[in-house]
Amino acid sequence: MSLQGNYRLASSLFLFLLILCCADAVLAKKKPPTHPINLNSASAAELQQVPGIGPSTADKILQMRKSYGAFKSVDDLLAIKGIGPKRLEKMRKYLTVGKAPQTKKPSTSAQSAPGKAPPAKTTAAKPPAKSNSPPEPSAKDDEEP
Repeated sequence: MSLQGNYRLASSLFLFLLILCCADAVLAKKKPPTHPINLNSASAAELQQVPGIGPSTADKILQMRKSYGAFKSVDDLLAIKGIGPKRLEKMRKYLTVGKAPQTKKPSTSAQSAPGKAPPAKTTAAKPPAKSNSPPEPSAKDDEEP
């Protein structure tokens, strides 16, 4: 064998080992979360910590939550295309359904402080009806300049 043939063999072997090492890292299973993820408050990144939930499924879960409101049960995930009973059973122990977080409404300067009732609406005073009689004297008319 020539020197060039040995070089090609060695570089091919090195490339094969490099690919094998990288594939091991890519194919390694992700670590499941240490505590259950709340379907009603989790972000896409948090949902993806659950085995069986990738970016596409996380987006579907968030879209369902946005469209239909809070999840009442983990079983509600069965309505999502791609999640069947077997897949759900593998994910179930990593998921929970808690209260949905309260959304904060944007505050404006016209709104009252939290905990207080909003101010009562008042109607604008109507201008007095026009009449043919002279206007009544007011306290201002009695003042001297």
